[in-house]
Amino acid sequence: MGYPDQRFDVNLSILFTELPLLERPAAAAAAGFTAVELWWPWIETPTPPQAELDALKKALDDAGTHLVGLNFYAGQLPGPDRGALSVPGEESDRFRANIEVAAGFAASVGCTALNALYGNRVEGADPRVQDALALENLVLAARAADRVGAILLVEALNKPESPHYPLVGAPAAIEVVDRVNAATGLGNATFLLDLYHLSMNGEDLSQVIKAYAARTGHVQIADNPGRGAPGTGSLPLERLLDELKDAGYTGRVGLEYKPGDRPSAEAFDWLPEAARADR
Repeated sequence: MGYPDQRFDVNLSILFTELPLLERPAAAAAAGFTAVELWWPWIETPTPPQAELDALKKALDDAGTHLVGLNFYAGQLPGPDRGALSVPGEESDRFRANIEVAAGFAASVGCTALNALYGNRVEGADPRVQDALALENLVLAARAADRVGAILLVEALNKPESPHYPLVGAPAAIEVVDRVNAATGLGNATFLLDLYHLSMNGEDLSQVIKAYAARTGHVQIADNPGRGAPGTGSLPLERLLDELKDAGYTGRVGLEYKPGDRPSAEAFDWLPEAARADR
């Protein structure tokens, strides 16, 4: 048990960001990782030129890294936005334009998990209208993911850092997962369990694991406080990951933490290099 018994991947949208996007897969590989994940890399557009998609695929292939998780277009992330799919008007349209692009890219690199961030509440918009729009768009995303053999992830964030995001607890995200699965009949919508976000909400992490491990499609970690590497805060991450495994979770654990003041390559000293490659 413990960290060496887990399957880790490294998030290239929060780690190795001192490097250009196309250099990050090789840097992750040099640090010992063979599996990586990404937020949508083109925050300005849901539909980048095919040449840019091809270049990212080549960078992943050349490094020998496997993309295991990808966000759909989510607006300005990092930045003020927390997704686009529930935001009426142009942002919802951009999300829809992105669905087939993201799913197609995922298929081209063998990525089987697509994360759809819900989006913030918008001043002046009826929350019921936003939720209805969200369900429409999540159904489209779930169907596209299913066509390429992928699961759809629905993530809970934390209220202190995302005060306008409505899914700020595990039960709220699970409720959306259930609504999407009921609407599609596919069963491929799952929970993205981020231990950092849930801890920031003050949730009982062991209880969340017991309740929802069977419906969890992906896990992400960072320590709290600070959103740094394991060991920089007070979360018992090694024990919590063991609890997840004991509860039946067999998927990967995404490293989605800030490296601090040092280069990203030096932010993994808590994890033996032999435990970094995907298994």
